Amino acid sequence: MIDDNPDDNFFHEREIKKNDIATHIVTMNSGSDALSFIKSQADNMDMRPDLIFLDINMPGMNGWEFLEQYELLDKELQNGIIIVMLSTSENPDDIAMAKKWSFVFGFFSKPLSKEILKIIVDKYFV
Repeated sequence: MIDDNPDDNFFHEREIKKNDIATHIVTMNSGSDALSFIKSQADNMDMRPDLIFLDINMPGMNGWEFLEQYELLDKELQNGIIIVMLSTSENPDDIAMAKKWSFVFGFFSKPLSKEILKIIVDKYFV
């Protein structure tokens, strides 16, 4: 999860655990920290994320800036990672912007729910 809001992170992590979706959850408070983490896992495929929930509005590096930098990563690092935007925004411009990135697989409004998790798991992990 990449989100600067600790309350959202706590709730979303609890929802993921409650629905037994992941064995290991890593939370990053900024896009730059998340990029550093992904790069650091280049030789450790087991710790590279399968799924990233990405917020848009964050200080420092926002979600769009994260995507710009993520796109520059080696394709091998990107391989197999599903990125889903998870934001409070329901702005049609944000939804359209997310669709411009071929490696962004969805856009959902917070909070993360059992229903959203089921959609993602059924579509990408079954």
